[in-house]
Amino acid sequence: MSMIDIDAPVVPSGAAPLLTVEHLTMRFGGLVAIDDLSMVAGHKEITAIIGPNGAGKTTVFNCLTGFYKPTIGRLTLLQPENQFLLEQMEGFRIAQQARIARTFQNIRLFPAMSVLENLVVAQHNKLMKASGYTVLGLFGWVSYQHAERDAIELARYWLDRTGLTDRADDNAGSLPYGAQRRLEIARAMCTEPVLLCLDEPAAGLNPRESHDLNELLLYIRDQHEIGILLIEHDMSVVMGISDHIIVLDYGKKISDGTPEAVRSDPAVIRAYLGEEEDEELPPEVAADIEASRQDPPGGEA
Repeated sequence: MSMIDIDAPVVPSGAAPLLTVEHLTMRFGGLVAIDDLSMVAGHKEITAIIGPNGAGKTTVFNCLTGFYKPTIGRLTLLQPENQFLLEQMEGFRIAQQARIARTFQNIRLFPAMSVLENLVVAQHNKLMKASGYTVLGLFGWVSYQHAERDAIELARYWLDRTGLTDRADDNAGSLPYGAQRRLEIARAMCTEPVLLCLDEPAAGLNPRESHDLNELLLYIRDQHEIGILLIEHDMSVVMGISDHIIVLDYGKKISDGTPEAVRSDPAVIRAYLGEEEDEELPPEVAADIEASRQDPPGGEA
């Protein structure tokens, strides 16, 4: 039996709710991918969604960002001046109006464009508005020139924060894998989101790159004061930076709480081990959990 009550979502301690998910269910024919999920993600907090492969984590992201329309459920994004019901919005409006940015498991950069161009094109909504939807841009209108300058400055800022300034003129496709991962996050941040959704950002990274990722995400949380929703299998990342963790298994929430509570929850252990708790963990999972126990949350990975 779980150590916590999972019927109601846990409200992150000290954080104002940013995203509230109520009774989210997603069915594909007879397959229930998400089964009555309720959760809260806090403003200025990192909330991780973890679980075995096939648990439904990416499906949650797809519902939040408009790729799927939920079968059932209410998805509410709260901003100081607005409230958005995401399940009623088209995907492009979720990015544009609700200001939710996302990265994917598979890198989706524009490989033939330069690193700098990838960051500027992420700001196309602002630039198109400033251009009067092309006319003012063609004639070099002052408002468009200012918007274009601001877009380049914001791009340069994120190039610096992600250590990519020296590669600004290189094609994005020529970057090493870890640098492409950082560029994806920089591009998402150039949209100036209130919620950043990252789908396995540490996938394929070596330990040094994972440590750098931890520092970048903590910087975004602390300095830009936005909420981060994280799907990740690397427990050194999850336990090192998360304020709040939600665990899914076969589409159902089985645990919801702090890293310390989730790490020791029998339901979570069973999800990774199977029903027999004296079975050995897969080596890579055992190593990640052992590392997370030795490194305190918020410390170096």
